[in-house]
Amino acid sequence: MTASDAAATDVAITAPAPIVSVKPVVLEAPGRSEGLRVRISAPTTGSELPIIVFSHGFGSSLNGYGPLADFWAAHGFVVIQPTHLDSRTVGLSQDDPRTPRLWRFRVQDMKRILDQLDLLEAAVPGLSGRLDRSRIAAAGHSFGGQTAGNLLGLRVLDPVSKNAEDLSDSRIKAGVLLATAGRGGADLTPFAAENLPWLKGPDFAHMTTPTLVVAGDKDELPLSVRGPEWLADPYHLSPGRKSLLTLFGAEHSLGGIAGYEVRETTDENSERVALIQRVTWAYLRHALGIEDTSWTAAQKALSESVAPMGRIESK
Repeated sequence: MTASDAAATDVAITAPAPIVSVKPVVLEAPGRSEGLRVRISAPTTGSELPIIVFSHGFGSSLNGYGPLADFWAAHGFVVIQPTHLDSRTVGLSQDDPRTPRLWRFRVQDMKRILDQLDLLEAAVPGLSGRLDRSRIAAAGHSFGGQTAGNLLGLRVLDPVSKNAEDLSDSRIKAGVLLATAGRGGADLTPFAAENLPWLKGPDFAHMTTPTLVVAGDKDELPLSVRGPEWLADPYHLSPGRKSLLTLFGAEHSLGGIAGYEVRETTDENSERVALIQRVTWAYLRHALGIEDTSWTAAQKALSESVAPMGRIESK
């Protein structure tokens, strides 16, 4: 094992438990034009289980992000994944009247899950009475990072109403934002400004909930003129307790978190995925007040590695 591999594995984790996954559970969603399909994954053992509500990237679905969802569930979290309206499995046309507000429907999806936890808990055999509803985190990748960010306090300038509402949710106690968009305005490419209007005016000044931002230093998206540093904006531009995991050599798929064998992964790296699994798990246990030892170990493992796969900084 190389020093770089050790940084991924030196973080002590709990023994993995068998998991159960139920899909789709369909929540009624008035005004959405179709029900909200949800997947719930949970360990078959344990009690007082913290919850992660995970928002997928543009075009994905509840079937994605197995490397994260399975890992988190096997190590003590209940993971809830909605399928948003932009999913390829929904097939929304570009001229659908809901398209300009896809970002807002996404936030509503996440809040609807929080409102319907009783129904989702009852849908999974053996899960009843095992949730810790005082420990809920929001996480997301790419577009899903912005969605999770809204629950953490990020404000988006709505392209329809021209308002930037506070959509934060006090039930969310921590967040993980993976490869998430940064500042708008002149930082956007013409393509992003024209096609993704919800990126034009994000305001991070109110995103006060404790959050881990994960960014790849080779993530060259066609959305910003600033290059990979743009993805670190959610850390640098938001107040309060924040940490930033910068992954060396990582592109937008961060080594392959979107799925086990997905074609959009351009930088496949199993050790990088293992690092993200452990660091995000350790961070959430720290931020949700479960224990701090694992997070301390994760920071130490990266700082002391001879050839680290990334670095962690905090403020």
